Amino acid sequence: MQGNTQFVSPFHRPRCLAAAAPGGKAKLTHPGKAILAGGIAGGIEICITFPTEYVKTQLQLDERANPPKYRGIGDCVKQTVQGHGIRGLYRGLSSLLYGSIPKSAVRFGVFEFLSNHARDESGRLDSTRGLLCGLGAGVMEAIVVVCPMETIKVKFIHDQSSANPKYRGFFHGVREIIRTQGVMGTYQGLTATVLKQGSNQAIRFYVMTSLRNWYKGDNPDKPINPLVTGTFGAIAGAISVFGNTPLDVVKTRMQGLEAHKYKSTLDCATKIMKHEGPKAFYKGTVPRLGRVCLDVAIVFIIYEEVVKILNVVWKT
Repeated sequence: MQGNTQFVSPFHRPRCLAAAAPGGKAKLTHPGKAILAGGIAGGIEICITFPTEYVKTQLQLDERANPPKYRGIGDCVKQTVQGHGIRGLYRGLSSLLYGSIPKSAVRFGVFEFLSNHARDESGRLDSTRGLLCGLGAGVMEAIVVVCPMETIKVKFIHDQSSANPKYRGFFHGVREIIRTQGVMGTYQGLTATVLKQGSNQAIRFYVMTSLRNWYKGDNPDKPINPLVTGTFGAIAGAISVFGNTPLDVVKTRMQGLEAHKYKSTLDCATKIMKHEGPKAFYKGTVPRLGRVCLDVAIVFIIYEEVVKILNVVWKT
């Protein structure tokens, strides 16, 4: 036998989570800090950007075969404000707010946990491993938080556009959904959600990792200005929108009040293509683009700044 060659997974690399890494090594973020910082960032972000999410969802639910109720973004905003006031643009916020905090907490916590074990000896995370860590974070957040949260949000928004709205608030709506459809009623479109979130975070963290590595060059601890972080986040968000909006449309349809029309994720996609054409897969792209670019930029800025504060008050 020639030596003892042992395979070592790229994710099985013991890393020291010290607050400072000597010798030019990059500092690592403790998963606990990532969970706390991610939760704070997610809560602030959704309060700022929710109206664009509302409009995007309404346009995606607006099927051509019905026929469509809205002529575009402006018309959707106009009809909503005329019928329900400015507060109408925030219908479903509570369900998304309750979910956004744990969603971002899970996302960043899992990403930092995986990336801490995937970095090289200098603490550098390459783009490919950044993509894989993002994929793992996206899949986990989809299963634990995003699918039930998104299902409830879509049903709330869809309910408002019906002739006789039946949900009187977040807890009443959740209670009614579970009473009539069971717990699995909050897990409609799970496959589409896992595909969407997995690809979303894989793309975003791949782009963010690539841009950060390019910006820092040979100095892994080079500080990044918040405006630069926000710009990188907006770019990552834009690329992810064009990459997976079709999955987002299918997910939204699978979680709406008329989800019973579809037998599966594939059946939903097939029927959209058959009855509405390929353009339907990009419904809501413009409002989603604005929302996601702002979303990702804000989240990464707040996350990075909160982590800086935590590094001062929480020694790990």
